[in-house]
Amino acid sequence: VELDNDMYENGVWKPGKVPIAVIMISLNEGHNLNDVCENLSGWAHEVFLVDSYSKDETIDIALNYGIRVVQRRFRGFGDQWNFALNELDIKSPWVMKLDPDERLTDELKINISNVISENQYDAFSLKRRLWFMGKSLSIHQKLIRVWRPGVCRFSDVDVNEHPIIDGNVGHVKGDLEHRDSPNLDHWLEKQNRYSTLEAEIAYKNKPLSDEQIFFGTSLQRRMWLKRNFYKVPFRYFFLFVYHYLFQGAIRSGRVGYIWARLRLEVMRLVEYKQFEMKILNKTPTKRFYGPGKPDNRVKNFN
Repeated sequence: VELDNDMYENGVWKPGKVPIAVIMISLNEGHNLNDVCENLSGWAHEVFLVDSYSKDETIDIALNYGIRVVQRRFRGFGDQWNFALNELDIKSPWVMKLDPDERLTDELKINISNVISENQYDAFSLKRRLWFMGKSLSIHQKLIRVWRPGVCRFSDVDVNEHPIIDGNVGHVKGDLEHRDSPNLDHWLEKQNRYSTLEAEIAYKNKPLSDEQIFFGTSLQRRMWLKRNFYKVPFRYFFLFVYHYLFQGAIRSGRVGYIWARLRLEVMRLVEYKQFEMKILNKTPTKRFYGPGKPDNRVKNFN
């Protein structure tokens, strides 16, 4: 697939001071685009967006800021990210994966700028801090998000893709704030879609992001737990203890308790949906959310 630079005629992104290309993928992320663009303004040299045919104002906002936008049908998260890495016309010597609902703290911006200038590593991990109901939680996730062009590919999975790095990985200090959803209604709708994808992966026995080895790498251990979680007795009790006590949701009061409880319900949805697929011997038919365009074959009342 060749990308024509003439498609970027609607605006011009003013290159920031850090030689890094930030890439995002989107579907109806208009509620996040203004804030994330402001967050990157003056910092990122390039910003790209691969959009899956949004129906809201996502494209309008992105073009207004001068982001380089392309559209492509969504086939899976791993597939979409591999397309972005392989086909976008990236000029910067560094690349960063960013979700539209994530924000870089000033500390993280400064530290990324410093570590990439040292040229000691091929990629960097960082800590992402979770937000829920508009409040930051005492929960962090370690993720690889920055790398040199050509050293990264993504696991080709439908959801919960992971970067696979061919090189040395360092770590950069500072928080990436994951401001997950604007409200609980949005969060639940998103989890409903994600849990269906996870159930389909289990039902069809699709490959995971890595081998399932309990005594392997951190990712391999996670994949083993993912494949065997539903065989574990008292699994939801242990999962709640893990989220609430070991991850530290207890330090975030009632919001932390609600988040920990809802994480259990998402896992239950995956289990119940997979069970339903086995009973019906099929996966759910594709749903279309939101209204479409008027059909001229029938009478229309505005």
